Amino acid sequence: MKQNYSICLENTIKDLCEKKERKTLLLHACCAPCSSYVLEYLSQYFDITLFFFNPNIAPEEEYRFREQELRRLIGDMPLPSKVKLLSGRYDPNEFYEIARGKEELDEGGARCYDCYRLRLRETAQKAKELGFDYFCTTLSISPYKNAEWLNSIGAELAEEFDVRYLFSDFKKKNGYKRSCELSELYSLYRQDYCGCEFSKKAAEKRKNNDI
Repeated sequence: MKQNYSICLENTIKDLCEKKERKTLLLHACCAPCSSYVLEYLSQYFDITLFFFNPNIAPEEEYRFREQELRRLIGDMPLPSKVKLLSGRYDPNEFYEIARGKEELDEGGARCYDCYRLRLRETAQKAKELGFDYFCTTLSISPYKNAEWLNSIGAELAEEFDVRYLFSDFKKKNGYKRSCELSELYSLYRQDYCGCEFSKKAAEKRKNNDI
């Protein structure tokens, strides 16, 4: 039976509220638009540090601009508590290493799964290193990202690093719709490809086919 990760999140939050506990969360962030609704929702219950670790993003100018937009968002958006931004290293070779042999695969396949794992693994390791109560990712806000994979990977890494994963599916309950509204409200740059050169080529191909 397929797990409802949105309900899992609601139950976790309910439990924390009943215990009157406010936990720390290291939240992997892929970009400002995807982070907007997640921050609006979770900052009510957690002390959040965003972790920008995305070696898949290319070119570097795109990477730096997305990081800049993320920093602008947390500066402009009124939130219950201050959100910090932690920038990870940027080494595209880490992504190309896991993508080797999968360059021609369609979006949403094994290359994307390994990319999820690469970014979540670094997040889990950093959460353990810095003593966070939970780790998670904004990636499930996108209707194009596989929440089942993300949560499964999160569960495995939680066990490996002994730090709790916040099970979630942020696209549910109109989460994706709200992220679009917030993106418009704060004039956020919304990219038309996930991040890597392969997703960019796929996006360009779709554009050309629509012309």
